[in-house]
Amino acid sequence: MWGPEGLDEVEAELLGPPEELKGKDVLELGAGAGQCSRWLAGQGARPVALDISHRQLQHALRIGGPFPLVCADAVALPFADGSFDLACSAYGALPFVADPRLVLREVRRVLRPGGRLVFSVTHPIRWAFPDEPGPEGLSVSSSYFDRTPYVEQDEEGRAVYVEHHRTLGDRVRDVVTSGFRLVDLVEPEWPAWNTAEWGGWSPLRGNLIPGTAIFVCERD
Repeated sequence: MWGPEGLDEVEAELLGPPEELKGKDVLELGAGAGQCSRWLAGQGARPVALDISHRQLQHALRIGGPFPLVCADAVALPFADGSFDLACSAYGALPFVADPRLVLREVRRVLRPGGRLVFSVTHPIRWAFPDEPGPEGLSVSSSYFDRTPYVEQDEEGRAVYVEHHRTLGDRVRDVVTSGFRLVDLVEPEWPAWNTAEWGGWSPLRGNLIPGTAIFVCERD
């Protein structure tokens, strides 16, 4: 799944036709429990699941899967140049780095010429609206251009969760200046079959504003 709307890779084929994934070396960034890598392995690809969170990777290990798990920072990938054919990230790594170009440049380095990167993030327009699934989440409450990060703190004032806002223009410039060619920008529409609410996502909001932005990039 690329996001809460329910767009899956079988339908979207953003990494390419499933039958062409067999034998491909794929890096999943911010893999969490390795859901995407598990699906890729099922298609015959050779995924590597990378995450900075040891606990997330422990969860991936408990679930199991025939692919390596790597605990590392996405801004300093522990792989040789040209190690992968594809890279993907579904809401992983990029939103949590203050300068996502550091990640993008590293991904470009480890991709082979012609390699593809596909990543999804919260659609930038959602930052202007409250994170509420109901009618209260339909009115603009802050500036779309305010790039102040969203921060959650523990009782001692330490940041335990930080997510960075980039405008749509910022994201496009990040991709291009990092040496990628932007092939497509997908804004999934909310499907009629999806009646779920999750965080600020819901059928009500999803039918009016996009919740997810998926960037399809290629290294020339």
